[in-house]
Amino acid sequence: MTAPTFDGTFPHHWTAEILPNRPMILPNRHYVYPEIVEEVERGALEVLVQPQTGQQFLATCALGFRDPAAPTGIWSMPSPDWMCAVSGGYAYLIDTANPENFTMLRYRPVLDVVHYSTEFEGGVPLILFVGHHSILAWGRDGEAWESDKLSWEGITNLSIEGRILRGEGWDLMTDRNLPFALDLETGKRV
Repeated sequence: MTAPTFDGTFPHHWTAEILPNRPMILPNRHYVYPEIVEEVERGALEVLVQPQTGQQFLATCALGFRDPAAPTGIWSMPSPDWMCAVSGGYAYLIDTANPENFTMLRYRPVLDVVHYSTEFEGGVPLILFVGHHSILAWGRDGEAWESDKLSWEGITNLSIEGRILRGEGWDLMTDRNLPFALDLETGKRV
């Protein structure tokens, strides 16, 4: 597993520290994501979170995969009270103002996390979650869009040009990577 990432690209109303281990004495508020999981301690991502208002809490995020291709870390979200914690490719979106409120993404694993901020152009800020076959976009109000199938097994060479996301996806029929371009506002191919 690679070292955890911290990406605070979007403005956020919280601070967070990735801990090397679970503390011997747990804080008063401790949340386990997902709520029901076997052996959450083994390899879990432990994050001490301090919301802008309210009491700090420990977020224990169950590990997905130990593969270095599966990211681990924390990312700011388009909504400033929300935090994204990824543990071995399992992504948890946590409302830091109300940590009981969270979403575990259906992509297992998430293979890459990409910020897209176009506020200076009047666009909508998004965080993009890249899976094996498609991409899921999350905005201020939750899930914004999901792309169609872009690959049979692996999306590579992502780049953003204005409001277009370009990349490549492996095609089973031709046994090669084929380019794609998505409108970042809608997730539709262009």
